[in-house]
Parts: sequence; C-alpha cells; structure tokens
Amino acid sequence: MMREDEALAALRREPLLQPPAAPQPGLWRQLREDARCVRERDPAARSMLEVCTLYPGVQAVALHRVAHRLWRRGWRFLPRAISFFSRWLTNVDIHPAARIGRRFFIDHGAGVVIGETAEIGDDVTMYHGVTLGGTTWNPGKRHPTVGHGALIGAGAKILGAIEIGRRARIAANSVVIEDVPDGATVVGNPGRVVIPRHRRQRAAHGFDLDHHLIPDPVGKAIGCLLERVTQLEQQLQARQAASPAADPADDPSGCSRCDDSCAEPPFGALARRTGARP
Repeated sequence: MMREDEALAALRREPLLQPPAAPQPGLWRQLREDARCVRERDPAARSMLEVCTLYPGVQAVALHRVAHRLWRRGWRFLPRAISFFSRWLTNVDIHPAARIGRRFFIDHGAGVVIGETAEIGDDVTMYHGVTLGGTTWNPGKRHPTVGHGALIGAGAKILGAIEIGRRARIAANSVVIEDVPDGATVVGNPGRVVIPRHRRQRAAHGFDLDHHLIPDPVGKAIGCLLERVTQLEQQLQARQAASPAADPADDPSGCSRCDDSCAEPPFGALARRTGARP
C-alpha cells in the first residue's frame, strides 16, 4: 500500500481541484458513489436502503447534484428552489453553484452551510454544524476550497477564499481563516496547525476519523505555565531557606514598598508574609 507521504507527493503534482471545465461522471454514478462511501465511513449504516432514505446528508448531496447540473446549464430559479426544498427537508444549506467532488459524505447533516463559490474535492468527510462561508460582499471567489480527502469536524467554521490542503483535518469548533497545508491538523480559534504531517497515523483504509484525538494547545500552554510556576516556587523556597532573616526591603515582588491595601485575599496574605502594611 502506498504510504501517506508518497500519496501526498503524488497529489501535489496535480492541481488542488480539477478545473470547472473538467468532465464529470454521470449523475447516477455519482449518486451511487455517494451512498456507498457512507457504508465505508459510518459503522452505523446498516443497509443501502437505510442510507438512501434516512440519511439527510446523502439526500442533501443528491438534491444538490441535480440543482448544480441545472445551474451549470444556465438555470437560476429552479436550482435555487431545489436548494430551498433541500434545506427544508434536510437542514443542510448548499448553494447550487457550489462545486462538490465525488464521494462526499455529510455525517448527521444538521446545520451545514456551503456557500456559492465553495469548492470541495473528492472523498471529503464533513460533520454537522460546519460552515464554508465568505468574508466579503464583493462578487467573485469568496468561499473556501477544500482539497481531496479532507476531514472537517463538527461545528468548524472555514471562512474566506482560503485553501484547505489535501487530507487535512479540521478539529471540531475550529475557526479557520488562513490556508491549511496538505496533511495538517488544525485546532482552535483561530485555527493553528498542531500536528505535523509526519507524526500523524492514518488508518489502512485511508480515512482518519479519530478527529477527537487532537491535542489541546490551550491546555498545553496552561500546563507549561503551571510547571513553570512550580519551578519558581521551589527556587523561592530554597532561597528563603538559605537566608531566613532576609530584609523585607529586598523583597523582589515589591510588596514591602507598596502603600496600597490588597483587596484580593491571596495578595493580602503575601503582603502579611513580606511585612507590607495592610
């Protein structure tokens, strides 16, 4: 099996997405692929009948593919009417002009919004609450481009005419406003790359759905601060033990030279220990 590095290198030799004029597979073939990919990525899917009739994400994508073909042929009102009906039926809002690749899976489907100039590659997985939105009212390209094989976690917001690289992972509730490189993992608000590509582990079937196993950069920063505070306290205790009769005027914290009364209990306790006036 081709390794992830080799697969990404092969993909980089191609454009992020195929040009709009590239030939598309037949409608029925796309619909069959959309339904089959659900069985591959969702363990809860029991049968094709269940997938086609009870999965709102599959229904929303199917209706969009019909609306998008009409849009490309110059129709405007009818595709928007199909999109409106799809939103009412599935709670998924996809503009008929948005370009969506093959084997696109919206899991759960609730609250997904995909804007007019958004572009999505093949084999992309998206969870509920995702927004591919714009950041300007000017015409032209204003929505994101998502590369092949990307995974977008629940509640993520991807805003602006940015590019999400191939096989990138966007953590749940992240807000992404800048380009994401191929194979990267992004978390936070604003989104930051937290896992380099060479450290990621990918499942044998090619789709990494362990988007819950993503480090917390805020928690890591707090942990580093607590560790640093512990080290400083140990150094202060060692210094006080070495010179127990130190002059309060030499207090580096400045509490002994302060004329104000501390309102917070911790600061008041510190002032009493250092000899400052209450």
